[in-house]
Amino acid sequence: MRNKLFLYLLSSFILLSALAVWSLYSGVFVFEKHSFLEIFNGILTNDGSIDPSERFVLMDLRLPRVVMGILIGSALAVSGTCLQGMFRNPLATPDLLGITAGASVFAAITIVLGSYIKPYIPEMLHYSLLSIMAFLGALLTMVLVYRLSTQGGRTNIIMMLLSGVAITAIGFAVMGLLIFFSKDEELRDLTFWNLGSLAGATWAKCGILAVVIGISFALLLNKGKALNAMMLGENDAQHLGIPVERIKKQIVVLTALMVGACVAFAGNISFMGLIVPYILRLIFKSRYNIILPLAAVWGSILMLTADTVSRTIAPPSEISVGVLTAFMGAPIFMMILIRNRKQM
Repeated sequence: MRNKLFLYLLSSFILLSALAVWSLYSGVFVFEKHSFLEIFNGILTNDGSIDPSERFVLMDLRLPRVVMGILIGSALAVSGTCLQGMFRNPLATPDLLGITAGASVFAAITIVLGSYIKPYIPEMLHYSLLSIMAFLGALLTMVLVYRLSTQGGRTNIIMMLLSGVAITAIGFAVMGLLIFFSKDEELRDLTFWNLGSLAGATWAKCGILAVVIGISFALLLNKGKALNAMMLGENDAQHLGIPVERIKKQIVVLTALMVGACVAFAGNISFMGLIVPYILRLIFKSRYNIILPLAAVWGSILMLTADTVSRTIAPPSEISVGVLTAFMGAPIFMMILIRNRKQM
């Protein structure tokens, strides 16, 4: 099994690498007859063979965007996979449960009312205020949904989905109120968060995301066997020696942390946590020890593909990546509902 997983991961990494190179070369700006290796060699050696405009486009625009797409796609896919394993339901994703909406609302509050909040917090937190607020919004929403939908160790699927619908509706109302009171610049920022985009990628944001996601992955990617046991039921998993409550708390906090960071830097990107686990589950059933590490890679592949298409399908304009992921995810959501309607 380990050898097969290694081969799956290796082939997935090769595909991801090829997509990353394709994404670097795709766009309105065309490099002047340079191969990928020549461009990087010219940048590293600084021998003057690479035009400054090419250096800027590659190192300051496209490469940070590719890295951010890889990180965010991976984080959202793993978050969705962990939530589905915890709730034992394929519909448990950050956006359908309202977690993304909660993070977006808190981020929107920071955008519009941040100037009133900053005087009351330490100056060292001003730069990270947006990320902190998005994390708090995701965490509070996750805890609320879990409390509403779980009773006696059992999750009520209908309550879970209705809680997500209610929270999303409240978030939509708050967002509308914030839009009404926002200024022109704040309105543009709010539009960015609602649609989702990787256009604001920078190396600083990539660094923060890498730290957050790296810590979260170190604690979550080894939970595959525990999630397999929890599919039998929480009581049975406890009898097998699985620390169910501790694992659930870790999933809640780390999922909120990753979703909050992703929303803070890229806005609302829908259905990423639904598409990847669904496709992998069709192939590997519910073997989370295989699905979890593969979700980390295939989430990056899907996000990178969607982002590249979003900025090349109608040049020089750019379609928000959240729009494309919604077009991909909505039909899959309907398919899951149709397949599970008897159980629901």
